[in-house]
Amino acid sequence: MGRAFEFRKARKMKRWDKMAKAFTRIGKDIVIAVKEGGPDPSTNARLRAVIQNAKAANMPKDNVERAIKKASSKEQKDFKEIVYEGYAPHGIAILVETATDNHTRTVADVRSYFNKCKGSLGTAGSVEFMFERKCHFKIENKEYDIEELEFELIDLGVEEVFAEEDGVMLYGEFTDFGKIQAYLEENDMTVISSGFERIPMDTKELPEDQVADVEKLLEKLEDNDDVQNVYHNMA
Repeated sequence: MGRAFEFRKARKMKRWDKMAKAFTRIGKDIVIAVKEGGPDPSTNARLRAVIQNAKAANMPKDNVERAIKKASSKEQKDFKEIVYEGYAPHGIAILVETATDNHTRTVADVRSYFNKCKGSLGTAGSVEFMFERKCHFKIENKEYDIEELEFELIDLGVEEVFAEEDGVMLYGEFTDFGKIQAYLEENDMTVISSGFERIPMDTKELPEDQVADVEKLLEKLEDNDDVQNVYHNMA
């Protein structure tokens, strides 16, 4: 098991603690997927993936169906996906993924959080090179031999395979998402959830008092409704 496993194990997922916030973020993912590929999950691979994630988050089926219907209407605003980069106090690199219908509001909010917490919002490319973008899938564990499964999937771009209590995790290159998804579906491997992560290539250790400074900024970012994901390189 490599860095993806250790990153996943250590990462704090505070933004998913409140179910309502999780549903809001999934709702935005549904809108983006429908606007991009239509409301039929059988022909929209991205929407299928979002629906799987909704099930994993225990989002009621009625909520999902309403979100798809709403996303298909002309009244539904488009959400634009924008990534912000910057530094928290003590030199910790931060990437913020947002989905917003008002870029002016979102950038103002994000900048204010960095400023108030003694960080600095950077320009595009200022910290992105410090992270690897990976895709991941959690599949139902049908008593797979992990080594054999890894060998089976390696040609698709899967780099890491490891078992967890509630499934088997697969990590691969960001660009191989569609290819891996298609193979899993074609071979009746039940996908529980899937998505993307930005994994830091190196992490930085901080003393406890400095960790608190960084976490103050992370909490402000994660509480914002326009923010979908926050990544950092703090150990």
